[in-house]
Amino acid sequence: MIAMVVFSVLQPLEDAVRWLLFRFHDNLGLPWAWSIVATTIIVRIILVPLTVRQIHSMQSLQKHAPEMKEIQKKYKGDRQKLNEELMKFYKDNSINPAASCLPLLAQLPVFFALYLVLRHFERYVHAGANLSWLHIVPSITAKADSHWSGYLLLAIYAGSQVLSSYFMSTTMDKTQRYIMMVLPLVFITVVAHFPTGLVLYWVTTNLWTVGQGLITRRLVPKTPLPAFGAKRTSRTPPKDDGSAGTAAKPEPPKRPPQQPRRVKRKKGGR
Repeated sequence: MIAMVVFSVLQPLEDAVRWLLFRFHDNLGLPWAWSIVATTIIVRIILVPLTVRQIHSMQSLQKHAPEMKEIQKKYKGDRQKLNEELMKFYKDNSINPAASCLPLLAQLPVFFALYLVLRHFERYVHAGANLSWLHIVPSITAKADSHWSGYLLLAIYAGSQVLSSYFMSTTMDKTQRYIMMVLPLVFITVVAHFPTGLVLYWVTTNLWTVGQGLITRRLVPKTPLPAFGAKRTSRTPPKDDGSAGTAAKPEPPKRPPQQPRRVKRKKGGR
């Protein structure tokens, strides 16, 4: 019942994806596999505004990372208070931590719609249509693990997914970042049962994300992290005043002046 509701909701998007594929194939003469690549690029172009918001969110999180760590240390033992203070901090600094997930969430309906298109794709094309890709993949509708070329495409998918996760998880701590980079290797056993055309769509998306990350790192200046001054103590060495060449001997500590010794006289004595 739930699956039927989901499919009915995705039906308009499925029709739109199929229409776009046919426009690239019939009007521009692209093979079906390259039509999937072109459709992926169109989807990514449409998502550029969300991507810009994602970049700004990542920069803002990076800028305020030391302050958020201080809040986490302060309320380490009170989870509820920690969440309240972080939400207040996000609101005061106009930070939307969910913005980094918007492009991924927006792509999921397109991903499922393309899956539905490829599942019954042979109904809409004439018999004997060329469904191969680069003369390596025999058919974009076949499962990725049904041919050796599919395993090659899966290897490209895993590598591109790790790289895209590397670029999109720069504000996470090390543990979360490693999890994000290992998850694609775990999901590859599931992706292997998807149609090859769907894996091709995801590979194109990952490569777009990698290129986007490289361009962002070159064009967008990194936000410098605020430096917190360390408290000086009696053991903190003095700062260098630039006279490194003249090694002056440290002066011995001054002793306090000694008081004159008092001699007690005996009672009755002379």
